[in-house]
Amino acid sequence: MPKRTKKADSSDSDSGQEDRGPVKKQKITPEEENSWYLGNKRFVKLSEYKSKWYVNIREFYEANGELKPGRRGMMLTMEQWQKLKGIVGEVDEAIKKNV
Repeated sequence: MPKRTKKADSSDSDSGQEDRGPVKKQKITPEEENSWYLGNKRFVKLSEYKSKWYVNIREFYEANGELKPGRRGMMLTMEQWQKLKGIVGEVDEAIKKNV
């Protein structure tokens, strides 16, 4: 039985590397109030949701030249945030001992 060969698509839509320009590196800065850049496309943001405040630590990704929130991250309640702040000294001590 003869092998079927796939015909090359003759459309011009996104035909590959030749129609793309160089990737522009943009400076990533917090565009919102109450937003802090941690580096490596990670941000800490203070946000309100359903009348409650949260500290959102999230990794962003780039799509169509704009940064969008990714699935990787966590949203802390104010209680969790206070607890985290309270143990920072202990975590620092553990880092000094182990690293």
